[in-house]
Amino acid sequence: MIIRPILFAAFAIVGLSACQETPTETAKDVSQAQETAVQDNQEARQEANQDRAQAEVKVIEAKDDMAAVDTNAMKKITEAESEAMTVAAKAKYDVAMTEAQGRHNIEAEKCDALKDQAKDSCVSTNNATLAADQARIIATHDAEILAATYVK
Repeated sequence: MIIRPILFAAFAIVGLSACQETPTETAKDVSQAQETAVQDNQEARQEANQDRAQAEVKVIEAKDDMAAVDTNAMKKITEAESEAMTVAAKAKYDVAMTEAQGRHNIEAEKCDALKDQAKDSCVSTNNATLAADQARIIATHDAEILAATYVK
């Protein structure tokens, strides 16, 4: 009858050890999350730069129109500047959100190496940090959009 408790203990140990990642798996997951975050950030920056460049071209075109003494040129410049500010704010927002999500994903992979209360605490802290980052990014974005509307 001693065999049953021993077998039960052995199955319990095997079952519990299967739930936690090995340090190698965690390191691999963290590395992959970091690579993904870097790629996502680079893509977001490239898109943001393209959007900004296109918006700046519109500002230059509007200023060129003004040189022709077009009575609507000043209005076009103001509208183009406002649009450029709005586009720049959105591009900045997209990059910041991508970076925040990348940091969150990296930390989430690190939390996977933990267990029990330590893991719960790590996940909770990571989620709270993401929420705070997102709130800050949204507030900054909203302020920049508001500033762009005052240019008009």
